[in-house]
Amino acid sequence: MYKAAVMGDWDSIYGFSALGLDTFRIEADAPDTEAVELLKRLSQSHYEVIYITESLAKRIPAEIDRYRLQLSPAVILIPGISGNTGEGLSAVKKSVEQAVGSDIIFGKK
Repeated sequence: MYKAAVMGDWDSIYGFSALGLDTFRIEADAPDTEAVELLKRLSQSHYEVIYITESLAKRIPAEIDRYRLQLSPAVILIPGISGNTGEGLSAVKKSVEQAVGSDIIFGKK
C-alpha cells in the first residue's frame, strides 16, 4: 500500500493526520539539513507522495529539484499557515513547461 506524508511546521500540518496522512514536524528554526535528511528518509520508506509546505521547500530547493524528474515519490508543495507564497504554483508551472515545452497554464511564452 502506498503512503503519503506531510512535512512542515506543526501549525501547518497537524490537520493532515485526521485525513490519514503521516505528519512530520520541521520547525522554522530547525537546521535545513534536518529537512533534507527527513525527505531522503521518507523517499526511501515507500512514501509515494510527500507534501511539503512552501516555506520549508524554499529552504531546500536543491533537494526538492532532485525529486522533480523522478517518478516516485511525488513531492508536492502546499501553502502553510502563513499563506500561499506562490512557490507551489511556480513548481507546477515549471513542471508543465518541462513536459510540454511552453507555458500552457498562463499562456505566456
